[in-house]
Amino acid sequence: MTQAEAERPTINLLDHAILLVVVLAIALIGNFVGPDIPILDALPGMFILYVITMVGLVVTKYAPFYLPSVAWISLVAILVTLPWIPGQEWLGGHLEKVDFLALATPVLAYAGLAITRNEVDTFARSGWKIVVVALLVFLGSYVSSAAVAQAVLTLQGEI
Repeated sequence: MTQAEAERPTINLLDHAILLVVVLAIALIGNFVGPDIPILDALPGMFILYVITMVGLVVTKYAPFYLPSVAWISLVAILVTLPWIPGQEWLGGHLEKVDFLALATPVLAYAGLAITRNEVDTFARSGWKIVVVALLVFLGSYVSSAAVAQAVLTLQGEI
């Protein structure tokens, strides 16, 4: 086994397929709740995204050289949506009914919950001081964002 093969992560396509169905179901609900796009209107676009993602994962698993799955999935998506590809208008018509912010919601929620053992150990070693620092960072970020928004709105004469 070469070093490149040892560094390539194993991909269980069935597990990814099942997890992707769950994520797209949550995103479909978010797509309906947020921008109020009927579920049946967004369903074909979600299915297209599912197929693109699964094709990218298959390419990741069997490609002769390793690239991360996000790169392969992006390449597949770019290829099928190129203007000169037959059926691109049909794909674009269905994909425009998918609110991509609704897609980000379950992904970001999972990213927030996916805490490794190493991160928990680091937090435990840091103690209560890290909580104070985190609260100050959150407060500073919030106040800074509000100040910038206030300045922009004041300059535009909105307030």
